[in-house]
Amino acid sequence: MKTIFINILSAAGLVLCPALVNAQADLHFSQFYETSILRNPALTGIFTNDYKVGGFYRNQWSSISHPYVTSLGFAEVRVSVGRVSDDFVSFGVLGYTDKAGSLNQKISSFYPAVNYSKALNPDRNTYLSVGFTAGYTQYSFDPSKITVNNQFQGGVFDPNNPTLESVTNSKLTMWDLGCGVNYNSSAGNNNNITYIVGISGYHLTQPKFSYFDVPGVTQNMRWNVNGAIGFGIKENITTQVQTNFALQGTYFEQMTGVLTTMVQAGAGTKPLYAISGGLFYRFQDAIIPVIKLKYKNTAIAGSYDVNVSKLKQASKLRGGYELTFSITGDWSDKSGILKKTVCPKF
Repeated sequence: MKTIFINILSAAGLVLCPALVNAQADLHFSQFYETSILRNPALTGIFTNDYKVGGFYRNQWSSISHPYVTSLGFAEVRVSVGRVSDDFVSFGVLGYTDKAGSLNQKISSFYPAVNYSKALNPDRNTYLSVGFTAGYTQYSFDPSKITVNNQFQGGVFDPNNPTLESVTNSKLTMWDLGCGVNYNSSAGNNNNITYIVGISGYHLTQPKFSYFDVPGVTQNMRWNVNGAIGFGIKENITTQVQTNFALQGTYFEQMTGVLTTMVQAGAGTKPLYAISGGLFYRFQDAIIPVIKLKYKNTAIAGSYDVNVSKLKQASKLRGGYELTFSITGDWSDKSGILKKTVCPKF
C-alpha cells in the first residue's frame, strides 16, 4: 500500500510541483530582471541607487488546476569600500514561498547574498562583480489532504474511510549554495549605451532529499546566463533589451524582451515619474506583456503570461499574472546631502 501512496504522491509532484522530481526546474518569474539574487548573486546591488526593497506575487495555472502561488520579498543595499576607492560591496536577502497542488505542496526558501564589485574604469561605469549566496529551503505537503484507494469502497470514494497509511515525514530541508560573476560597462557619447552580461550556478552541492526511506531525488545544478543592453532613443525615452538563459537538468528556459521607458523630470534633475511598457517571450511557452509605473522612488509593475505552449488548448491561452513593487533610495548624511556611491547606471 505504501508503494501505491508513493506513486500517487509522485504523480502529483510530476503534474503539480516539478521542483520535487528529478530533472526539476526552479522557480521562474516573467519579470526576471527584478530578481537578482535568484538569477545571479553577482547582480546584487547592481542598480542606480544605494538601496532597494520590494516584493513579487505570482499566480499561475489557476485556469487548469490548483494554481502555483508564489510570494517573494527582497532587500538589497550597497556601500562604498573606503574613501578613495570606487569599489563597492553589496548585501542582499531574499525569501519566498511557493504553494501548489491539492496536497498544498509548499517550498519556502531564504537566501542571503553578498557581492563585491571591482571598478575597472569608473569613467565608463565598468565593473567586474563576484557574488555568493547560501540558501535554506524547506519542502512540505499536507498529509491530511492525501486520498488513496483504501478510501474507495464499492467503487465509491468516501473521504471518511481511513487511508491506512502512516506518513511520518511531511517536511524536508536542504541547504543550497550559489555563486556568479557579472560584468557591466557603458559605451557611446556620454555613456548613453549600457550593457551587462553574467553567468552563475546554483545547487552546487547537488543535495539529495526524499520524503521516504528510498534513494533521494538529486537537486540538479542550475546554470544561468544573464544579459542586457540599454540605450536612449530620445532625451526622455530609453529602451532596455533583457535576456536570460537557464539550464537545469533536462530543463532549458530562454526569455528575451524589450522594455521602453518614458521619464518625466521633476524639480532639478530627479525624475518625477516614469512609465514603461514592453513585451517578453518565454520560448515555446508564453508571450508576456508588461507595464510598469514609477513615481519618485516607488515602482509597481504587472505582467501576464499568454500561454502559447502545447498546453494552450487546456489553458485557453491563460497562463498567469505577476505583480511586483519596489522602493529605491540613496544614503544621505545628517545634513540631508546625498552620499551616493559610484555605481552602474543600469
